[in-house]
Amino acid sequence: MPNASNPVHLNNHHRDTLVSIFQHPVSHNIDWKAVVSLLGVVGTIDEVHDGKFNVTVGDETEVFERPRHKDLDTQLVVDLRRMLKNAGYAPVASEVTNEGKEV
Repeated sequence: MPNASNPVHLNNHHRDTLVSIFQHPVSHNIDWKAVVSLLGVVGTIDEVHDGKFNVTVGDETEVFERPRHKDLDTQLVVDLRRMLKNAGYAPVASEVTNEGKEV
């Protein structure tokens, strides 16, 4: 399984989605399809039934429901942030955020 210590597999869309998930305050326009794409690269995501998905990132597995609308609600973002942080992706998001900023 991929890990955060070797994030070269993240394309620009994945990196942007990762940054959006870690953004404070919580962004209210994170697209579900973009998150599914990111999770497919950093872990696994399998649709089980009735719009529910088994998501595994690192050592954690959660069951999430597809959002009613295209964007994620705050609790889903918080849960994803925790999973990605525990798998070591917080520094990657921070690095991407700091790229291009003057030091």
